Amino acid sequence: MNFDFKPQKMSAKAIVGAIVVSFVLGSLILALSGYNPLDVYGTMIDGSLMSRFSLASTIRWTTPLLFTGLAAAVALRGGMFNIGTEGQMFMGAFFSAWAGFTFHGLPPAVHIGLCLIAGALGGALWALFPAVIRAYFGASEMVMTLMLNYVATNLTDYLTRYHFLATGVQGHSLITAEIAPEARFAKIWADGSAHYGVVLGLICIALFWFMVHKTKFGYELHICGVNPDFAKCGGVNVPATRIRIMLLSGAIAGLAGATEVMGVVGRFMSGFSPDFGMDGMVVALMGNSTPIGVLLGAFFLGIVKAGALQVERVTDVSRSLAMVLQGLMVTFISCTYLANMAFKRPKHKADTGAEGGT
Repeated sequence: MNFDFKPQKMSAKAIVGAIVVSFVLGSLILALSGYNPLDVYGTMIDGSLMSRFSLASTIRWTTPLLFTGLAAAVALRGGMFNIGTEGQMFMGAFFSAWAGFTFHGLPPAVHIGLCLIAGALGGALWALFPAVIRAYFGASEMVMTLMLNYVATNLTDYLTRYHFLATGVQGHSLITAEIAPEARFAKIWADGSAHYGVVLGLICIALFWFMVHKTKFGYELHICGVNPDFAKCGGVNVPATRIRIMLLSGAIAGLAGATEVMGVVGRFMSGFSPDFGMDGMVVALMGNSTPIGVLLGAFFLGIVKAGALQVERVTDVSRSLAMVLQGLMVTFISCTYLANMAFKRPKHKADTGAEGGT
């Protein structure tokens, strides 16, 4: 039985309220553990915003979240629930790394472009099967994309271990050869972790805004999410549009993997992602699947991640604090979203798609 998802908007009050409650409960956990919450949160702010090094760390963590959040937002706006961004990101990272270490001597612009195309292609291909099954057979894309996450991580591990393992590697490390220097993103600051992949993320956010508000496909994406029956009456090929939505979502998730390879890791590495895919879903829900919302949500979670690392460096509080906060945010934001879907009766205007691509 398929779950017919329809995008719902949450108020800014509800989103801020969920975040505040998460931090209040996090403070309670810290206090019960013998820590001063104000000191811990102050250290988080200092480690994420108050110096060039800390800002670079925030940008580094924000960058992949821009892509995974955008990938989830594209699917959500089109009435699809893509929980497979993690697997699509792994496939994108592997394809990108392959293009990076296979070719040599290319001009930097060409090699970077080739790696990005390979990454987007890997992510899109991994989203194709669940897209077709959902569009033409009505199966749940949530279940399929979720299960394919595990297939992707294990498949890339297998390919790395038995076909592309870097020479001289000992132990249990699963890494490929390094990509060519021409395929790497330059650092924004030489002494920081931020790289110019963030610029590509910002460009994708701008293109998402343009697509939603200024293109025919943006309107078709919106109307397929709001009311697919009305879309059919209006001449929209709903199955084909849903496939295009999932392919676009998968391609953007693949770019998340590509930027990690090209800007941070420098090769494909097993387990390189600390669950960026699910974090992206949080970003999309926090941002109401809007371009500006995704940007702000990704930056906010980037602050949390960078700040948690600083807390672990200078105190005896574990970085699991960040995981607790994110888990609480996921819980409360998801509950708010589901309650909105269950109890908010959609207006007739929205049901018929009269609001257009907003």
